[in-house]
Amino acid sequence: MQDGPVRVGTPGDETADGGPDRPVATRSVPRRIPASRATVEVLPRRPAPPRPPRPRREPAFPSHPALTRTSAVVTALLFGMITFVSAPDSPFRTATPPPPPVAPAATGMAAVPQVVTEVRRLGTAGARTIALTFDDGPDPTWTPKILDVLARNGAVATFCMVGTQVERHPELVAQVTGAGMRLCSHSRTHDESLATRPEPAMVAEITDIRDRTAGVPGADVRYFRAPGGFWSPAMLGDAASRDLQPLGWSIDPRDWNRPGADAVVTTVQKNAHDGAIVLLHDGGGNRAQTVAALERLLPWLTSQGYTYVFP
Repeated sequence: MQDGPVRVGTPGDETADGGPDRPVATRSVPRRIPASRATVEVLPRRPAPPRPPRPRREPAFPSHPALTRTSAVVTALLFGMITFVSAPDSPFRTATPPPPPVAPAATGMAAVPQVVTEVRRLGTAGARTIALTFDDGPDPTWTPKILDVLARNGAVATFCMVGTQVERHPELVAQVTGAGMRLCSHSRTHDESLATRPEPAMVAEITDIRDRTAGVPGADVRYFRAPGGFWSPAMLGDAASRDLQPLGWSIDPRDWNRPGADAVVTTVQKNAHDGAIVLLHDGGGNRAQTVAALERLLPWLTSQGYTYVFP
């Protein structure tokens, strides 16, 4: 191959050297270098532009999955134990005793010399009420049991106490009043012939419980019940003049005679009415039948719409 400039002309041009009036354009043709002598020039590689840093992604789970599973199991077990222990029916839950029933407000009615056998009313017309009374106590066995039944059923009652029993068990007076109950004087000796006694002896018996419990918190004695229900005009006057309302009853299931819990329940249910005063006993003998009857009577009275009040 010819080396040097190569003439590039117009087709049909016969001028060999171009002459002065036809300039000849030339171009340089690079020399071909044999392959054996060729060298390869390696150009420096342009560095890639720096990539922006990727945001760091927190792993979905810690680097120790075994620990994670263990923590989850422990947490679930703790939560389950707390739920079980705090459940209302859990055997590990400490039972909280219900608060004592809230006693109705005092009526503020003055005592009158006549026996009341129905609940006295003061602005409660239309209410369905019933008054429970318990005689001849307090008794260390039966009085606490009766208080427990009353508390569990949200009921209040009036306890007609005998002075000799209070003398034997003074601590029970505070237990009764502390439970929100009211006291009634039932004489000092439970003498059923009290109406025939000389007036000084009669007055001493009538006021004995109020005088004996004067220092007990909540011992507000407002009633007097004659032993056996035997009254006299003098007894009525002596009680009322000392602001102790003579108190009787309208339902007597004769629980003192222990006729059986069924008989007590049946008698009260048949005779229950608005304003009734029920005669029951927490002293004077074994009162297991009275306690058993109360367990059934109080829920029934509540289901019938009765509320428990003082006479």
